[in-house]
Amino acid sequence: MTTLAPPPQKAPPQDVRRKGVTERQRPLWLLTPGGLLMVLIILIPLVLALWISLIDLDQYTLRRWVEAPFIGLGNYVESFSSGLLNSIWISVSFSVLSTIATVPIGIAAALVTQNKYRGRALVRAVFLIPYVLPSFVVATVWRTMLQPDGVVNHWLSQIGIDGGLWLSGPRSYWALVIVEIWAAWPFIYLLSLAALQSVDHEVHEASAVDGATWWPKLRRVILPYLRGPVLLACLLATLNHINNFTLPFVLFGAPAPDDVNVMPMLVYVTSFQSLRFGLSAAMAVLSLVLIAIPLFIYLRAVRLDVHEEGGRR
Repeated sequence: MTTLAPPPQKAPPQDVRRKGVTERQRPLWLLTPGGLLMVLIILIPLVLALWISLIDLDQYTLRRWVEAPFIGLGNYVESFSSGLLNSIWISVSFSVLSTIATVPIGIAAALVTQNKYRGRALVRAVFLIPYVLPSFVVATVWRTMLQPDGVVNHWLSQIGIDGGLWLSGPRSYWALVIVEIWAAWPFIYLLSLAALQSVDHEVHEASAVDGATWWPKLRRVILPYLRGPVLLACLLATLNHINNFTLPFVLFGAPAPDDVNVMPMLVYVTSFQSLRFGLSAAMAVLSLVLIAIPLFIYLRAVRLDVHEEGGRR
């Protein structure tokens, strides 16, 4: 009796790695285009600005700027004697005042347009007009209105007030603050309105059942929901005020009066009128450091808040 030999067993398939992008690598590949753009648009210009701030680059050394004399921190030292400290004070005070004034206006406008009523869409559209208008248009209109024979002085004369000069002298500072408030308060309004829309209806119903009047309801129910969005809006608005160049440039021209010589204007005049490119780069780097301080403080506060909530859970 013959026995049949068992069929030859096939060798186990080798572990062939699939060519292409794995699941773990896919997010990295998706982030690659954005990372390359950030390197080209942000990182490389920042490195060049740091290098330019360390060399004596002006109109005479611009053609061969790679061979410009290296002076180290000389531009940074000269920045503080070129009016940078005064510009920092003007920028910070003007930004803080504008933010403080726009917060209650934005919250009040959000409360007005929160509930449904006839004509609410029209009111919301009107509130957004200052925000959607380009800064160039806003500054041009206000520059015309603030002329010595403009509309503002005409209205003030009707109530017995002498308007005087708004685009030069001490009043130019308050003119910049007023125009910035008019143009920037809808940003606070938008974030506050978005936060109010996220409040559950059960919260309003519970406060109504408890018989809460409008002021206790506003202070103890509504405002706590606005804390996070309003703080974020204050930070973003303050940074936007500090970086605002178009408004003072169109409103006052360059060089601007000493009372409104904010940091962007000082950097512009130093670079494109005085042609001190190394000095202006040093001023721009110092401005970047100043702007980064409140940003890091906010991120630190958010991180601590997240850790506290995680510990409570």
